[in-house]
Amino acid sequence: MILSFQHKGLQRFFDSGSVAGIQPHHAGKLRELLTALHAANSPDDLARPSWRYHRLKGELGEYASLTINGNWRLIFRWHGQDVELLDYLDYH
Repeated sequence: MILSFQHKGLQRFFDSGSVAGIQPHHAGKLRELLTALHAANSPDDLARPSWRYHRLKGELGEYASLTINGNWRLIFRWHGQDVELLDYLDYH
């Protein structure tokens, strides 16, 4: 279950479907990823190859990442079986 968001536009999209605050062409993929994250209980639930799930390193070492498109990612922390601090960003 998603516990919290860092990105307000992403939260608005999750709550209401509004694309204000996100890249509109990412809406379909974001809907798919957010649905999976909300249902996930472990990293194994996100093991689809095209999502490129992986743990980050360095300062963001406690975060995991899912690929949206190009440089765009969802990053988040696991809190037990839940997801917290979900963020939507272009890492370059």
